[in-house]
Amino acid sequence: MLWAATGETALASVPTTLRIRRALEDAIVQGRYLPGTRLDPEALEQEFDCSRTPIREAFQQLEASGLVRVMPKRGTFVSQWTPAELAERFEVMAEVEASCGRLAARRINDAELDAFRQVHDDCRRLAEAGEIEAYYARNSDFHHCIYRATHNAFLMQEAARLHAMLQPYRRMQLQVRNRMGRSFAEHDAIVAAIGKGDGDGAARALRDHVIVQGDRFHDLIAVLRQTLA
Repeated sequence: MLWAATGETALASVPTTLRIRRALEDAIVQGRYLPGTRLDPEALEQEFDCSRTPIREAFQQLEASGLVRVMPKRGTFVSQWTPAELAERFEVMAEVEASCGRLAARRINDAELDAFRQVHDDCRRLAEAGEIEAYYARNSDFHHCIYRATHNAFLMQEAARLHAMLQPYRRMQLQVRNRMGRSFAEHDAIVAAIGKGDGDGAARALRDHVIVQGDRFHDLIAVLRQTLA
């Protein structure tokens, strides 16, 4: 059950639509619902013991975030993009993260920098242990540390929205051979630049970390095709 996995007791007082949206969002970003999967509203009604209305509202909220597509007379599907659409989204995400890095390098405070370095150390440990799933989760924390350090609520919100939208694909990237090790090495450069207050260096390192071009793009498409086959 999806919602049991998120903590039934903790969610008991949460509005039904929000509870459903959070559970579906977690399932999508964690890869339990792959891109292109149709979400069955009748099954979800039984799963959450609710009417169709909160299911429909949760779908609308997920569509607004970019995680699903509601297709009239066909149903609601986890967003799946063509290679060109995927490349466009990674291009925008790279520029947004670069902006976050530039501001974070100027505005991060000591407590935030300490927490950021702790997350980075956790990523190091998980990368060395080959713990791909745990590394992926901590990698998300790594990026959110940067978003918060911008001290720009609007930018933080937009970066988090794009991050969630692309999470299923960024997760797949880690299945590429040696990608986790390269990802951590890229994190090293980002931490160093932010720690020194080097805004341009942080922006450049984050743009290079997120952008998917050339061989990296072809590797991602190959993994995507294999996963969805």
